Amino acid sequence: MRKKIYTFSIESKEIKHLLRADNRLSCLIKKIGNISYELYEDYFDFMINTIIGQMLSNQASTVISNRLYLLCNNSITPNSINNLTIADLRQIGISNAKSKYILNLSEFIIKNPKYFVKLNTYDDPMVINELQKFHGIGSWSAKMYLIFVLNRMDVLPYEDGAFLQSFKWLYSKKEVNKDYILKKCSPWKPYSSLVSRYLYKALDDGFTKQNIMKILK
Repeated sequence: MRKKIYTFSIESKEIKHLLRADNRLSCLIKKIGNISYELYEDYFDFMINTIIGQMLSNQASTVISNRLYLLCNNSITPNSINNLTIADLRQIGISNAKSKYILNLSEFIIKNPKYFVKLNTYDDPMVINELQKFHGIGSWSAKMYLIFVLNRMDVLPYEDGAFLQSFKWLYSKKEVNKDYILKKCSPWKPYSSLVSRYLYKALDDGFTKQNIMKILK
């Protein structure tokens, strides 16, 4: 499902821009170093798993997703999903509302098989607007799609809990609002997505608030 690897080193123009843009961020980037990632190439699979993961911990989301893979013979496709019922999905722990969202999306993609390919040609606001036409897909889900599937470079996922946690640690804030985040992050443009990936990686690497405070000293 994931193949192509993208790597950004401390010497790349994108990272150099971020190092100059923000002193606190610069400390974190230098501590983490180069960053590499793969893109999800199965658009439908990604969106189904994103719907499942809404408002759930990563652990709970992974457990339910694995159950769905088993139910679909390890291949989540519009057809394999369409063969299921709400009762089937409910039985593996997916809520009634999410079950409806998943089945509705599956039915739509069967009728419009080129839909996700078409999204590749849209700019970021258009992609968000298109995806939010589906019940169960909001701004957070659309931004995850932009970052992790389409590799759009200037997406700021301020709705995301993991992003917010690292962000508040980095800037020594207990609470933040959208306006504060937009202002603070404006120097990151046009590489906000890369910063998001660094903030996610800090959590994945086990960084804590105390670790980040030490880095900033």
